[in-house]
Amino acid sequence: MKTPTRWIAPVAALLLVAAPAAIPAKEAMSVAAKSTTPTLLRPRVLTKRVTKTLRLKYLLSLPPGYRKSGETYPLVLFLHGAGERGQDLEKVKMHGPPKQAAQGREFPFILVCPQCPDETWWQMEPLIALLDEIQAKYRVDPARVYVTGISMGGYGTWELAMTQPQRFAAAVPVCGGGRPWMAPLLKDMPVWAFHGARDKVVLPRESEDMVAALKNAGGNAKLTIYPNATHDAWTATYNNPEVYEWMLAQRKPLPAKGGKK
Repeated sequence: MKTPTRWIAPVAALLLVAAPAAIPAKEAMSVAAKSTTPTLLRPRVLTKRVTKTLRLKYLLSLPPGYRKSGETYPLVLFLHGAGERGQDLEKVKMHGPPKQAAQGREFPFILVCPQCPDETWWQMEPLIALLDEIQAKYRVDPARVYVTGISMGGYGTWELAMTQPQRFAAAVPVCGGGRPWMAPLLKDMPVWAFHGARDKVVLPRESEDMVAALKNAGGNAKLTIYPNATHDAWTATYNNPEVYEWMLAQRKPLPAKGGKK
């Protein structure tokens, strides 16, 4: 439809009136400068009391003669894999030291085997709280505390050792991995890692990278690769008496009385 001519002029006039006036160049620069001036940062402090309840189910095995003896004993913390998570502690007995203990093997150390809840990963805070409680409640030799684990627990072993390097005398991660850039934290802790060459669940590169980073930092680390093993590198590892002998031979220097080593 053709627009009536009489409407054209009034509309044009309206547009001219509504258009904003041009801002002079110097004034525009001043406005831009003000808009980019940073807001003053004021320091603040958050203070808040947080109460947390930690719950972690675990299996405990005491060495023969513990009840009648007054001596201290080594402590071994075992971290299971992803398949044993949940609320049924029987699942924790599927592999490694807890399986051997359930079959009647007696260990010369205190064995602690926590269970990770469903759909979660090993969390450091409850593990640290558990270790604190065990060391306070039982006669643990503080120079001989060790951590070992498989698969997800292998990752947990690396992570817990890096989180608390002052606590452990040695670490034995099996088919696990971690953060190589954090490996220097373990330069004073002996580590013996294990992996299957044909592992498609956790690639051997995960252990290789961690051990290489630790060696580059001047650490004491070694890696055993089973050429024919897939993800199950733990059966051969925990069936090898040399692994336990090596682990228990490691001792952490403790500060002497007066704060000197």
